[in-house]
Amino acid sequence: MGELRLMKGNEAIAEAAIRAGTDAYFGYPITPQSEIMEYLALQEPHKRTGMVLLQAESEIAAINMVYGAAGTGKKAMTSSSSPGISLKQEGISYLAGSELPCLIVNVVRGGPGLGTIQPSQADYFQATKGGGHGDYHLIVLAPSSVQEMSDFVKLGFELAFKYRNPAMILSDGMIGQMMEKVKLFEPVPRLTEFDQSWVTTGKTPDRERNIVTSLDLDPLGMERHNQALNEKYNKMKEKEVRYEMIDCDDAEYLYVAYGSSARICQKAIKLAREEGIKAGLLRPITLFPYPTKVLAELANQVKGVLSVELSSGQMVEDVRLAVNGKIPVEHFGRTGGIIHSPDEVLEALKTILIKK
Repeated sequence: MGELRLMKGNEAIAEAAIRAGTDAYFGYPITPQSEIMEYLALQEPHKRTGMVLLQAESEIAAINMVYGAAGTGKKAMTSSSSPGISLKQEGISYLAGSELPCLIVNVVRGGPGLGTIQPSQADYFQATKGGGHGDYHLIVLAPSSVQEMSDFVKLGFELAFKYRNPAMILSDGMIGQMMEKVKLFEPVPRLTEFDQSWVTTGKTPDRERNIVTSLDLDPLGMERHNQALNEKYNKMKEKEVRYEMIDCDDAEYLYVAYGSSARICQKAIKLAREEGIKAGLLRPITLFPYPTKVLAELANQVKGVLSVELSSGQMVEDVRLAVNGKIPVEHFGRTGGIIHSPDEVLEALKTILIKK
């Protein structure tokens, strides 16, 4: 049986990192995710599991340390918040291009710029459309509870190593700072024996060296590599789509929301149904790969879709692509760190979508 604790979302991620057998964490403090590294430091993970913990001199240094550790086949992890993740983008692109597994956590704050330390979901484009340069994708998991903050650390590493691809947990300042009961999973031993066919190795009398790089100056070679990456991303789309449907069986109107917005939509559904409005919720758990097919199927059933986000409208573009013009798709969002209330979300459904 797993251990029950009352924890902050950021603390749950940190504890899960130790229990998931993480070999190394490299980070740099920034609000509202600083508790991740602070919790790890208090736990002295080198004494518990041998895990390396290092505060780098910058976000750029931290992500390149992750690149180095991941290149040896070890479980490497970093975390930050919006501006810090922006600084890491070059390194993230290198990791994806080199097909190195790692886990990246973004506890999103409001922007653009330094913005506010309050919650936001305005990093959706950055997380799901690449963020850095070149053609690549991250595996993106969107927790909506402190429990999922813990669970997705283990899942994120599993998917990262399965596909040799960086995985990201896209959280926000609300879920990172809120406290809930968490059932912690049993510790996973750190890996000591693993497949070394793809990791960087030195040359010995009986072994050729293996160099991990994302550089290929041959255009045809680079194209073949991009094609191989796309094949991998297509496999993710076939096998790794995760979502939750709430009250969708008889729904006439559909909310689409992830993370903290999905929590608020759950209450809005109850309020709507009390007024005789049959509302349901599709909650994407993987933002990449996105639950496009199930959303397209729901578009044959419902009269309209409202994408609810803590942004001025980003995920709504993927919703519109999935629905493909079959029914109206509208957006409702708050920005600047303001969190919408269930009453606001219900009112938006009635005024923006139903009365349209």
